[in-house]
Amino acid sequence: MIKVEKNIAGRPLRIESGQIARQAGGSVFITYGETAMLATVCCSSEPREGIDFLPMQVEYREKHYAGGKIPGGFFKREAKPTDAEVLTSRLTDRPIRPLIPKNYRNELQIMLTTMSYDGVNTPDVVAAIGASAALLLSPVPFDGPIASVKVGLVDGEYILNPTNEQMESSDLDLMVTGKKDKICMIEGGSNFVPEKTILEALDIAMDGINDIVDLQMEFSEHFDNSYEIVDTSVITEDVTKALEESYADKIQKLLDMDSKQAMDDAFNEIAKEASESYKEDEQLYPEVKGYIKTMFKNAVRKSILDKKVRVDGRGLADVRQISIVPSLLPRVHGSALFTRGETQAIAALTLGSSRDEQIIDSMASDYKKSFLLHYNFPPYCVGETGRIGFTNRREIGHGHLAERSLKPILPSSEEFPYTVRIVSEITESNGSSSMASVCGGSLAMMNAGVPIKEHVAGIAMGLIMDGDNYAVLSDILGTEDFLGDMDFKVAGTRDGISAIQLDLKVPGLPMDVLSNALEQANEGRLHILDEMNKAIDKPNALSPHAPQIESFQIPKDKIGALIGPGGKNIKALQEGAECVINIEDDGTVSVSAEDKAKLDNAISQIKAVVLDPEVGTVFDGKVTKLLDFGAFVEFAPGREGLVHISQLAWERVNKVEDVLSVGDEVKIKLFEIDKQGRLNFSIKLLTDKPEK
Repeated sequence: MIKVEKNIAGRPLRIESGQIARQAGGSVFITYGETAMLATVCCSSEPREGIDFLPMQVEYREKHYAGGKIPGGFFKREAKPTDAEVLTSRLTDRPIRPLIPKNYRNELQIMLTTMSYDGVNTPDVVAAIGASAALLLSPVPFDGPIASVKVGLVDGEYILNPTNEQMESSDLDLMVTGKKDKICMIEGGSNFVPEKTILEALDIAMDGINDIVDLQMEFSEHFDNSYEIVDTSVITEDVTKALEESYADKIQKLLDMDSKQAMDDAFNEIAKEASESYKEDEQLYPEVKGYIKTMFKNAVRKSILDKKVRVDGRGLADVRQISIVPSLLPRVHGSALFTRGETQAIAALTLGSSRDEQIIDSMASDYKKSFLLHYNFPPYCVGETGRIGFTNRREIGHGHLAERSLKPILPSSEEFPYTVRIVSEITESNGSSSMASVCGGSLAMMNAGVPIKEHVAGIAMGLIMDGDNYAVLSDILGTEDFLGDMDFKVAGTRDGISAIQLDLKVPGLPMDVLSNALEQANEGRLHILDEMNKAIDKPNALSPHAPQIESFQIPKDKIGALIGPGGKNIKALQEGAECVINIEDDGTVSVSAEDKAKLDNAISQIKAVVLDPEVGTVFDGKVTKLLDFGAFVEFAPGREGLVHISQLAWERVNKVEDVLSVGDEVKIKLFEIDKQGRLNFSIKLLTDKPEK
C-alpha cells in the first residue's frame, strides 16, 4: 500500500492506494481530518463508436452511515441522488472534463463515495482531489493533477478550508479548483463582497491548491500511469483543403445573421451539403461534418479577436436589449417576464407557510429550507424536441446557482415569515438562462411584495483566447459559450457579488484575465440593474391571493397549553379558525390563514389560550356545562369561564336551562377577573339594557 500525507489548513490530508478496490482502473482512499472517501476510476478498453463527445460519468454519493445516521423514509436506505450529491458530482466533472483529450472516446466512470464524515471537513472539497488522484493512477490521459479548496471570510480574515462552524459566520463561501498556478473552476456565494475580495481569496486558494497538487505528484511517482493516445482520424489534408475552398466564404456570411434560428438553419444546410458527397464513407462522413464545425468555430473566434466584433454585431462589452413585464401571471403571488436578446425566463413566485418548508434528510444533519428556486429548461426553448422526464443535472445546477444568487437579499424570518418558492420557466434560450432566472426571480420577489431592499442581477461572461491575445465578452450568446473558452457567471447588487461560477474549456486561466473579466462583469451588471429598476424599483403590496401570515412569541411555559393533551387544543384551533399554526421550541408561533379576517380571529383565539385576556374582550364561546348558578363556556380550546345566572339576561332567569343548553354557541364578554384569578363573563352586557 502506498500512502502520502500533508498538513493542509491545520488538518492532515492523506492519500493511499493498494488496499481497497484493487480491480478498478485507479482507486484511492482519501482522508481529510476524519472525513474519508473512496474514489475509483474505470474506463472501457475500446473507444465507443459513433459519438463525438467524451463519454464520462461522475457519480458522487453520500452514505448516511458516514455521519452515524440511518436514512429516513420507509425503505431506510439511500435512494436516488439528492440535489446536494448532484451538485458535488458537477463540481468534480466540470474541471476534469477539459483536461481529458477531446478525441478520447472510451467510456469513463468516476465514482466518489463518502464513507466517513466528521462534521468539520466538507466532502465536496475531498471529492475533486480524490477523483484527480485516482485518474493519475489510471490509464486515462489526464492533464492533471487538480485540487479543490474552499475559502471563507470571517471578521475580515481569509480562512482556507473553513470548518462548518466557521462557515456559519463567514461572508464568503468560495470553492476553487485549479492546477499548479492556474484556476480551472470557481463556484461560490458571498454576502455582497466586492470584486477585490474575490481576487484576494483566489490568491489564498491558489496557495492551498499548489500544496495539494504537489502531494498528488509525490503520490503518482510510485505508479506507472503511462498512456498512449492513438489518432484515429481519417480525414486528409486534401479533403480539408477542398472544404476550405468551397465553404469558407459561406461560413463567413453566417456571422452577419442576427437570428440564432436562421444561423443554425443556414449552418445545417452547409454541413449537409459539404458532407453529402462523402456519405458512402462511414468513417470520413462524420469527420467532414466535424470539420465544418471547426471551420465555423475558427471563423467566429477570428472575427472576435481581430475585429472585436461578435456574432450578432455587438461590441465586446455590450449587453443585449432587455425587456421586462411584471405581473405577467394574474393569479400567482408574484411573477415577471424577463427577456434579454433571445433568452427569456418567466419567474413565478409562490408564498407559503412554515408547513411548506422543504425537509432535507442528509448525511450530515436534518434541516429545513424556506427559500427554494427551481429551474426548468424544456426542449422547445431552443426550438427542439426532447425527452421529458426527471429533472436533469443541468437544471439542478442552474437552479442552485440562481437560488444562491438571490438568497442573501431575503428578509429575516421575523420580518417576513413566509416560505418562498420561485420557479423559473425558460421559454427561450440563447445564452445565460441561469442569469435570466436571477433577474426574473428578483423582479418576481418585488412584484410579490417580498420586502427586499434592492435587486440582484446576473450576467454571463465569455472568453476567446489565442496565446496572449484574448477578448472578454459580456452577456454571451449560446454560440459564444459553445465555441469560446470560458463561461463565467457573476450575480450581485450594486454593493457587491452574491454568487459566482466559472467554467473553462482551456487548461487554466491567468489571474489578470480573470480580473479583467470581473471588472467588465461589474459594468454589465450595473447596466442590467438600471433596466430592472425602471420596471419595478420597490416591493408591491402583498398579493391578495397570497396567504396571510403573522409570527409572534408566547411564553415557553404556555406551549403545552396551546398544544393541549394529544394535540387537542391546536387541532381545535386550526379547524375552528381555518388556519395553520406552527410552534417552534423557542415559543415562536406562526399563523397562516386565507385572509386577514381569519388570521386576526385565529390570533385572538391563540392569545386567549396562552395569555390572560383583558377585561372587556368579547369572545365566541361554546356552552360546556350547566349548573344551578350559571354555565361554563369554553372561550378558547382548553379554557373556560363562568357566566353566572345573573349575567344571562337583563330580566330575571329562574333556571339556566331556560336560556342555555350544552353545545350552544354564544358571544360572551369578560367583565371581571376576581381576586382568585377566575374569569367571569356576561351575555347580557352584549345586549341593550331595557328602559325598565
